[in-house]
Amino acid sequence: MKTVGAKRYGSAALIILIVLQLLMLCSLFTRTEPHPPLSIPLFGLAPFLSAAIAVACAALFLRSGAVKREGMFLSILAAILALISFGPQKWIDPAIDKIWPAVALGQIAALAVFWAAYQMAGDKGL
Repeated sequence: MKTVGAKRYGSAALIILIVLQLLMLCSLFTRTEPHPPLSIPLFGLAPFLSAAIAVACAALFLRSGAVKREGMFLSILAAILALISFGPQKWIDPAIDKIWPAVALGQIAALAVFWAAYQMAGDKGL
């Protein structure tokens, strides 16, 4: 029974991460302030956000099917990728006064994904 609740919370958290990253990508394309930079030292941000959204969508899809274990691992990866955009390092960003709601919600959603994966792993013995 604990797995059902964890699965729902995890799925809801993934949807939050998908929406946040999708809107971040839209603001990047339209240059709506405050938009993320076009690139960071490691990579271009648009391809990264697209990959992060794709991983989160795949995780959401696999969590509901017969391959729950793979969905759980993709969920963890999706949360880690989201924390690159919404992680604790954002609290010292110069634009934090404009982006704090997304940062806070992104961190809460990532924690919910981690918690759900932990709960599901504990129930299944993974």
